[in-house]
Amino acid sequence: MQKDETMSDWRTIPMTGVHNFRDYGGYALIGGGRLRRGLLWRSGQHAGATDADLDKVAAVGLASVFDLRTSRERELYPCRRPDQFGAQVSYSADPDRPKFAPHVEAARQAGGVSDVEYIHMMMSDTYTRIAFRPELLAMTRDLAEALTRGEGPSLVNCMAGKDRTGIAVAAIQLAAGVHRDDVMADYLLTNTAGDNEARIRAGMETVKGVNNGMTDEAARAIMGVEPEYLEAAFAAIEEKHGSLDAWLAEALGLDEAAREKLRAAISE
Repeated sequence: MQKDETMSDWRTIPMTGVHNFRDYGGYALIGGGRLRRGLLWRSGQHAGATDADLDKVAAVGLASVFDLRTSRERELYPCRRPDQFGAQVSYSADPDRPKFAPHVEAARQAGGVSDVEYIHMMMSDTYTRIAFRPELLAMTRDLAEALTRGEGPSLVNCMAGKDRTGIAVAAIQLAAGVHRDDVMADYLLTNTAGDNEARIRAGMETVKGVNNGMTDEAARAIMGVEPEYLEAAFAAIEEKHGSLDAWLAEALGLDEAAREKLRAAISE
């Protein structure tokens, strides 16, 4: 079977110390058109970026960066930036709790668990709340506004580039008219994009740092994403707001008129 273009290797920029750096554009839109390529970027944190990685980041020509990490995460893992980096960097406000990435918080609570299914259950439960976090909603609104203004390529990142970033990216894609199946497909690319083993190893060091009793199997599981995680978020959204469209309008200010402006700015 021919490989779907949306899953092809052009999406990911391979790097050594920055993981999950990829283009979430290019998807077809309901009603016609397609998200532009080279405009919409997502990744994990850049604390471990090599000089070669920074050259690749510079080549993208970012106009804005939306860092979804807490101040504690930023203190522990400050991002490296290219020389003469001119992008406007926006930082997330701190939540009341938790103070760390969702997958790290899950690891802190997991004890010496070795049951992968339990990890999946914990992460699914986390996703029932993540889409309502005020600081994440605020950053996603700011991201949508920057994209609508047409300021140039943007990057949204968190620690691993999979949970908070996954929700923010899903919101932008849904608002622009990407089909829900493609939103899910893009979310799941975390499991295969770039050097996945290096990404998992780097993440395992962090989760085992907060929970040294966690088995390798459980730590690997917590570094991945599963369809049921995002579906849990969608189900919680639909229960609270009635529909994804209502959540976009009520929680993110992306009513039909705002969505049309966003779509015009980021599609072709």
